[in-house]
Amino acid sequence: MMRHAMLGALALPMLVAAAPAPGADRWADRPHGPTYLTAPPMHDTVDKRLMPQLEALLAQLLREKRAMTLGGVKVFESGDKFLPGKIAIAMSYRLLDLPKDDPRLAQRLADFADIADLTIDDTNDTWGMYYYMSALHQLKEAGLLDRAVRPATLAKLRLKLDWHRFVRPNLTLIDLPNNYFGVAFSVARLRFLLGWEDASGSDALLAKTLDHYRRYSGKYGFADETEGEGRFDRYSVLLIGEIAQRLVETGMTPTAEVKGWLRRSIDLMLPRFNLEGEGFEYGRSIGPYGETAFLEVLTAAARLKVLTPQEERMAYAFSSRIAARYMDFWVDAGTGSVDMWDQGRRTDAYRGKHRIFGENLSLARQYIYTDAIWNGLGYRGKAPAGADYARWLKTLPRVTTTWFARGDHDRALVTIRDGEQVIGLPIINGSEGQHMHNPYFPVPFSPGMLQGSADASYPHLVPRITLADGSVLMPLAYFKGVTITRRGAVTEVSWRQDALDLMGGANAKADGRVTIATRYVLAPGKITRSDTITSKPSVGIARIDLEFASFSRDVTQQGTSAIRFGTGEVSGFTTQGVGDCTAQPISAEPYRAPTGPFNTLIRCGKSLDSKDISAPDTVKIAWTLSYNSRNRD
Repeated sequence: MMRHAMLGALALPMLVAAAPAPGADRWADRPHGPTYLTAPPMHDTVDKRLMPQLEALLAQLLREKRAMTLGGVKVFESGDKFLPGKIAIAMSYRLLDLPKDDPRLAQRLADFADIADLTIDDTNDTWGMYYYMSALHQLKEAGLLDRAVRPATLAKLRLKLDWHRFVRPNLTLIDLPNNYFGVAFSVARLRFLLGWEDASGSDALLAKTLDHYRRYSGKYGFADETEGEGRFDRYSVLLIGEIAQRLVETGMTPTAEVKGWLRRSIDLMLPRFNLEGEGFEYGRSIGPYGETAFLEVLTAAARLKVLTPQEERMAYAFSSRIAARYMDFWVDAGTGSVDMWDQGRRTDAYRGKHRIFGENLSLARQYIYTDAIWNGLGYRGKAPAGADYARWLKTLPRVTTTWFARGDHDRALVTIRDGEQVIGLPIINGSEGQHMHNPYFPVPFSPGMLQGSADASYPHLVPRITLADGSVLMPLAYFKGVTITRRGAVTEVSWRQDALDLMGGANAKADGRVTIATRYVLAPGKITRSDTITSKPSVGIARIDLEFASFSRDVTQQGTSAIRFGTGEVSGFTTQGVGDCTAQPISAEPYRAPTGPFNTLIRCGKSLDSKDISAPDTVKIAWTLSYNSRNRD
């Protein structure tokens, strides 16, 4: 309960090494963040650490109102189009925590009403509508709605919080990705529960959401965020967890089909558990949201009994680590705010720093409501598994292949466990707006070791091919014949692309003038990629470039193609066929990961002079990356 929130801060969890004091770049040399051999119960973290942090932010809001500034951002001038809803849901938790006879209740009801009046004319779109509707529904269920929102304001909210504002009459979304069908359903269903409309809208939107799953996930059970172009990222795994949670929240029972899809997400997530509480390492909007994605899916699965008893205990152990990590790693004790933007960190424009206040509120909500689910399942105050959890991690499969789609193009995720390193190789298409950004590239990612840079297009571990006519192609979107084989501790992954992605447009565009065959060999402590690039007759390749940004430092270079690192998890990088390589310290944009700055940038490239452009031109290139094992058996 929140009424215990001000009892004091929880002592820091037992870590491998104590967290450094707050300050600039305090995690610069520790991109993994803390390692939790043991962790506090999730409720202790939420109740004694997160809730005081949230209360301090709301107290500042009540004190400063429209003059509020956080992290140098004037929050009501920031253009955060979800902010009123996020404020409402945070204020509702603050209010609903109190018993009905608590003398503070009257003041908190007045506070909610004042802030509702303050924000009623502000923009509040999509997710903001859902958050506000959820707050109003909770207040109604507690019998407090009429006291928390003044009649004139409630009448305005009834008009403004309407899913028709972002869904056309034919039930197509207005310039939004398909996960917003779930948002629209949630708003419509909550409007029905408040008596503001009948059930026809929410029923139709739920059917639309589930139909999209069937149409674009096929037999594999993961939602494509596009109309079949192959964007299978964090949201493709999270979305079914959100849908399941909203169904339960609004009094509906998830079907066996929904539970089956939820189980598919669990099967992808379980082999990625770790001691740090780290989440998704590829795709957009990760950082702390890459971790809460696990949290929301795991709690939905636990509540709906989709997990085995052992999986449930391990899911709670991981959830407790995710919560501890949020307060230790993501929240800056010096500023009292979540930090996705400073200390050399980088996130996408969608979650830019202009949204700093709202990001604090929406992240807090995810921890509060999932903590309540674990409490309801009997885990309140229960210590998560420690040594048992670490032993269980060692039993997880060393190689897992998750298929998203097969057919005209193959989409998959290969997950490798090498000791404590979790390495993901996503084979997907970033599609419109993301195809050129390297968090979607078909390269190995590993939290704290191998990461991309949000919204950045430098050629991270893939060749950028410039043709004689100036066209730029990259092998990013059109995978065929994906094959995964394992021999002992070595995993090989190969595919071909009969067309490459023409750079320069918002969406991927197939260009068949150049083809590529790619082969990965992933062995303990070593990853090798080799490419055979073939251009058609009369198509000249003018140049090939490749880059690698690493957390490692203290470079020793041997010749023009071999680099050794003296400090860091990545220990070496060598190339073949991509020309001369240079390594230099780097601290500037865009060479920053969600967790912090890269330290070294390796740039490789060569110009080609095709002697006979009337014949096909074949170029072979390769790179090998070595890394230090983290507790490999």
